[in-house]
Amino acid sequence: MEENCLWCQSKNITKEKTKVYWELPDGTKAIEISETPSISCHDCQMVYQSDDTVKEIENQLFIINTRLLGKSVTYHELMNMPKLLKRNYFDFLS
Repeated sequence: MEENCLWCQSKNITKEKTKVYWELPDGTKAIEISETPSISCHDCQMVYQSDDTVKEIENQLFIINTRLLGKSVTYHELMNMPKLLKRNYFDFLS
């Protein structure tokens, strides 16, 4: 975990599981992802996800059948959905 808040540099941060909203890669809808690993700053009140968590979610949304998603899913359920591809072939940085 980061030692400091990315927004205000405070060390007064904790790991939490929060609800986030994510737009699907094709732009057809947004979904609610509950129990998402997040970082909460108790000084500036920002709640955000690490770069690794963001990348995991975005990659997963590219390689699953998003038509099977309802309006809401848990992070664990999302990450365990059957994959259509072995990896995200649109991620040119990996």
